[in-house]
Amino acid sequence: MGNLAFLVEGLEALGILLTLQTVLVILLTFFTLKGVVKFFEGYYKVILQQIFIRKIRFSNIDLLSGYSYNSFVDSDAGRIQNTISGEVERVMQAYRSYFSAFQNGALVAVYMVLAFMSNAQFALLVMFGGALTNIVFDRFYKSTKVQSKLLTKESHAFQGLLIQKVANFKYLKASGLVRVFSEKLKNSINYIEETQRRLGFLAAVLVAMREPVIMLVVVSVILIQMKVLGGSLGLIILSLLFFYRALTFLMAVQTHWNTFLSVSGSLDNMTEFTGDLAAHQESNGSIELRSFENKIELNDLDFFYKQEHVLKNISLIIKKNETVAIVGESGSGKTTLMNILCGLLRVKYGMYHIDGTDVNGLNMATLQKRIGYITQEPVIFNDTIFNNVTFWDKPNESNIGRFENALKLAAIFDFVMEQPEKLNAPLGHNGVMISGGQKQRLSIARELYKEVDFLFLDEATSALDSETEKSIQENISLLKGKYTIIIIAHRLSTVKDADKIIYLKDGTVESIGTFDELRQSSTKFNSLVEMNSL
Repeated sequence: MGNLAFLVEGLEALGILLTLQTVLVILLTFFTLKGVVKFFEGYYKVILQQIFIRKIRFSNIDLLSGYSYNSFVDSDAGRIQNTISGEVERVMQAYRSYFSAFQNGALVAVYMVLAFMSNAQFALLVMFGGALTNIVFDRFYKSTKVQSKLLTKESHAFQGLLIQKVANFKYLKASGLVRVFSEKLKNSINYIEETQRRLGFLAAVLVAMREPVIMLVVVSVILIQMKVLGGSLGLIILSLLFFYRALTFLMAVQTHWNTFLSVSGSLDNMTEFTGDLAAHQESNGSIELRSFENKIELNDLDFFYKQEHVLKNISLIIKKNETVAIVGESGSGKTTLMNILCGLLRVKYGMYHIDGTDVNGLNMATLQKRIGYITQEPVIFNDTIFNNVTFWDKPNESNIGRFENALKLAAIFDFVMEQPEKLNAPLGHNGVMISGGQKQRLSIARELYKEVDFLFLDEATSALDSETEKSIQENISLLKGKYTIIIIAHRLSTVKDADKIIYLKDGTVESIGTFDELRQSSTKFNSLVEMNSL
């Protein structure tokens, strides 16, 4: 028993004789306790994994919600999609593999100590042999890490292409290009699977090498111990058993470590992605905007996008419940100005006040809750009419009343009531089951349901036919004086009745006034009107 004789002596001191029955009882007790411990260990692992993954997902969702719009514009949608969905599972695999390697490493240490206590000289030789195996495996580790990074990068690209195919499916299908685009997806899939194959090959090599390497080390050390150092097999047999177990767990450590490295690209990407989101969070003040009472005021405002001077020395006032149109040629800064007004882009140069309060001091969530935003492409979710308009509010009596009132203001109440399922009628992906005009009316209804102060209309009717556009414009005109309405429009016929028109030219305010005033005072505005064939 070598240095382990104390175990037998300890049992005898406790009055436990080492008989067959005693050994069997000890073994039964040991394995029963081992089973109980394994159960709690396994269940505890599941709980920790759930906490770990939930924390990552919640953190990413919260960070993405606070991500500045300016940074989002420059981001890769495929990377965001892939990291928040697919990469999380690979990070979970990294978590499992890392701690499995750590767990097996602890067992290696235990068996090494026992082997060392049994025969120190033999133990040192085997430890030296085990260390040499790491030199062999290190090359596989490096290759695995490289392939993991390539897999993560291509997965981002694949998710980006997939998003584009779904978003542009109608065009791709109608134009006969859907199969051409599908080839790009297939090429990306081939690259991903080829990378997976290389990772699988490296993993298979490590598994195949596992036992041969163990036996090579053991056989070599036995021969050195007996032939070179003149030892006997009897003196090393117990140490040999311990070391065989230790080397088995060492190979398991190396296998788990290689599995960890195979998903380390995802772990690095998750760390980098989370850091990027955290570094570009939207700055937020503490002042809450509970309602809009008086006016918006911009004074000497400049805005730069990267190195481009987009808006120059903008000064204007928008009073409560005014209808204001922003017009100008493409590239004049209309959308940038609207993005600043609704808080998507932050002011660094100049002044932007709402009711006398600097917007940079506002809690932006309280401002944006006061805003209804309607775009050229209506935002429709794959759900019922009620959930689209109320944004998943509870269908209680009060909310149904608000819902119906919003539908009436948007002139789509009769259409909804004609549906077999009425407010519970499904709209399909991106509102595929209804017309463009109906989608736009539902988008307007959603913003009115929110009980907002501002309505921002960014080319809200430009994608519609003339008759539908005119009908929706009439509905919007009925809202005049009830909301502060800010409109971007290329068709000047849609803004003739605005209280104020802001005419932008090359990022500057060329002139401000009513439609008739600008016709009389601005030759450039007149040229724009003539180009619109008014």
